[in-house]
Amino acid sequence: MQVNVEKKNGANAKATGTITNETISKKEDKIAKEIAKTIEIPGFRKGKVPPAIVKKRYKDKIAQDAKSEAVQEFFDKALSELQIEREKLIGEPVFDKFEEKENQIEIEMSIAFRPEIDLGDYKSLIPEVKEAEVSDEEVENRIKDMLKAVAPFKKVEEDRELKEGDFALIDFEGFIDGKPFEGGKAEGYLLEIGSKSFIEGFEDQLIGMKAGETREIKVTFPENYGSKELAGKEAVFKVTLNEIQQKDIPSLDNIDEETLKKLLPGEENPSIDLLKEKVKEQIKSEKMSKLYNEELKPAFVEKLVESISFDLPENIVEQEMDLALRNAFAAMSEEERKEYQENVEKVKEKREEFREEAKKSVKLTFIVDELAKKEQIDVSDQELSSTIYFEALQTGRNPQELLEYYKNNNLLPAIKMAMIEDKLFSKLFDNKLKESKEG
Repeated sequence: MQVNVEKKNGANAKATGTITNETISKKEDKIAKEIAKTIEIPGFRKGKVPPAIVKKRYKDKIAQDAKSEAVQEFFDKALSELQIEREKLIGEPVFDKFEEKENQIEIEMSIAFRPEIDLGDYKSLIPEVKEAEVSDEEVENRIKDMLKAVAPFKKVEEDRELKEGDFALIDFEGFIDGKPFEGGKAEGYLLEIGSKSFIEGFEDQLIGMKAGETREIKVTFPENYGSKELAGKEAVFKVTLNEIQQKDIPSLDNIDEETLKKLLPGEENPSIDLLKEKVKEQIKSEKMSKLYNEELKPAFVEKLVESISFDLPENIVEQEMDLALRNAFAAMSEEERKEYQENVEKVKEKREEFREEAKKSVKLTFIVDELAKKEQIDVSDQELSSTIYFEALQTGRNPQELLEYYKNNNLLPAIKMAMIEDKLFSKLFDNKLKESKEG
């Protein structure tokens, strides 16, 4: 067995060499002897079966096992000569050549390993962080929205027309080309006029109706509507207004204790001052989260990727490009996909378009992983399970089923990595904010 190795850079190596038929033959003999110790064949005592008979009976399997063992030995020797620890490997080796010739097997193998990363003075790259300000007006507007959400409905008794801001209790049925369509019918539906929750023009055409009135309204479904059967189609809705309702919303100065308890669940002594304090904290938290994710994080990531240099494992970059290509194809029309299926060169060109973005993504993953170690950031299994549990509650799914789905589709590592990333950047930005306050 001959093994030659070359470190191409700080994350990739190449091993070339040969495995002779003599090496394979010796391994076949060894494997046959091991099988002979345990196998039972009529006419022979257990453990006394001649290896030659074993080799004849299990020829194909022994040959395959011998090759696998020889290739594993080749790989182990390559790692030893390259002085690469097995835990530093990234993915499986890639065979650029595996050619079985008359007297030997010729091998060329690409090996990827974890690069050494010097983070340098990464904290100096963190952008300045300023604490978000929240005005009294913002707090009052948020409380008004909260009051509106919990306020009870009351029927409008006076004989008047429906106007914007009212809630219309309606029955409706939609028709396309005179025929009803699936999902276009409802009874006792409560619609806020002005919420723009229905197709454009639907709510506007209800304004002016009186309780008990039936009206036909015409709308056009958007071209990008979720249902392809309805997208871009004109529809007529027959709508009956059963009654007009309004919400009985108290003013900020006239919130009763029962409403305060709804807005401050779990608080022993709910008060308007405490409500304002909690709402202010909530708005500030939302603003800081938006600042972190939409402004500071992209700027910081850009600086990290630009400032920190190291070699990338080629196999991971290639995998990322493959993923980007699959996603691009999934978003294409049948006609576009057909064009690519008939032109291999066009597929290669399209795939190559994703190389730079793939390299950036892989590089950032390694940087985040190294930063997380440096900052001692981790996500426990309990935290991961809790996050999935709350996601299930918010989406109305069964927590155990959602967890199993993520497990079966090998998505848990990606979810955990995203959580680590969030914790990492939050910690770095929080510390920067603390420094700016102290400074």
